[in-house]
Formats: sequence, C-alpha cells, structure tokens
Amino acid sequence: MIRLGVNIDHVATVRQARRAHDPDPVAAATLALLGGADGITVHLREDRRHIQDRDVRLLRQTVAGRLNLEMSVAGDIVAIACEVKPDEATLVPERRQELTTEGGLDVVANQQAVAQAMDHLRKAGVEVSLFVDPDQRQIEMAKLLGAHAVEIQTARYAEATTRSDRAAQLQLLRESADFARQHGLHVHMGHGLDYGNVADVARLPGVEELNIGFSIVARAVLVGLERAVREMKDAIRIAGK
Repeated sequence: MIRLGVNIDHVATVRQARRAHDPDPVAAATLALLGGADGITVHLREDRRHIQDRDVRLLRQTVAGRLNLEMSVAGDIVAIACEVKPDEATLVPERRQELTTEGGLDVVANQQAVAQAMDHLRKAGVEVSLFVDPDQRQIEMAKLLGAHAVEIQTARYAEATTRSDRAAQLQLLRESADFARQHGLHVHMGHGLDYGNVADVARLPGVEELNIGFSIVARAVLVGLERAVREMKDAIRIAGK
C-alpha cells in the first residue's frame, strides 16, 4: 500500500492570513493522522509565509507518524532541520515570488550546495530526499550525491489539459520511477495531485509514497480534515486493487 504524506502547509496559510492562533497546524496533523495519513509533510520556507519554526518543533514532539520537512538548502533552514531531526528532509527549490514550489530542484546545476546540505542532514541522522523533475540526469545526480529517495514532481501531469498530453506525462513519470528504482532510490511523488488524478499515479509500479496537500486541505474546508484524508486514502487504495 502506498503511503500518504499529508502536507498541512495551507492550514498554516489560513492562520497566517490573520496572524492568529487558529487553525493550528499541530491540531491539523493529529486529525490527518486520525484520518489515516501515514505521515505529515510541512515546508519551512525562508520567508515563513505559512509554517513557522515553532510549528516544526511542536510537530516533532507530537507527530506519532513520519515527519517530512520540505526545505531549501539555505544554511539557517538546514540548521533548524539538524536540530529538530525530522524523519526525512526533502530538499526543494524556493523562490520568494512563487505561489508554490515551481518545478524540481536542479541538482545538476546546484550540486555543491545540495551536497553540503545533504552532508549536514545525514550527520544529524536525517534521511534525505530530493524533489526533482522526471529527468534522468537529475535522478542520476541524486543517486551520486547519496540521496535516500527522490520525490518526482507530478505538476506537469496534473496540469495536462489533453488526454494525449496527460498520457505522455504519465509515461514520463513511469520511466523516471523505473530509472530511480534501478539506481536503488526510493520513489515518492507529489505536486498538484488531487482526488480526480491521483489514481493513475498510484498505479505506477514502485511508487512508495505520495505527498498531497492543497487538494486535501481544500476538501477539508467542506467535509473536515479526517474525512478528507480518509477519502484520499480510499482513492489510493482503490487504484491499487
């Protein structure tokens, strides 16, 4: 069964809109786990637009499942990760103007900075995953640098507007997952996945984990977080049959 990591960043987005105390991402993590989430994912951005340092520290103390910290390679963020020690750190690209993470980390072009961040994290006992495009060059470099896993970004698949384009993007994801597995990497996927498009990705051979946030939080506004997570778990489970 594929693991579901629930990203709760946008719970914090609502809170930060008023700089208030609610809704509390830590409480949201508890509800997500009650709904069947296998882990919790948060992105501690350099601009702190949603998740805050305190959230990460409290989540580490309270999350019984797996805690995955998405992060840039910035030194201060790496230092926090080494202190908090999430179960996994997923290195992602980051730009101040973006609405959400746009594309995968260019591991080839940023090899030195990525390697340095990975070295600090591994010494702190943190598994490292790299969020990359479905590109064999990036996956190969992730392996060379000693990544534990790659999270292959699914945005182009999720945003495809024609049947042929979606089929082509899905095939690229399939080939990239196969390539990563051949190189001994664990395969995760995420970005833009929702209740309508998750099934085909969940059927891809070798995918161990999906990280999904916005669609679950958006659904939770209408039906509650536990039910929203349960419905996504059901969609993944049914796809795997």
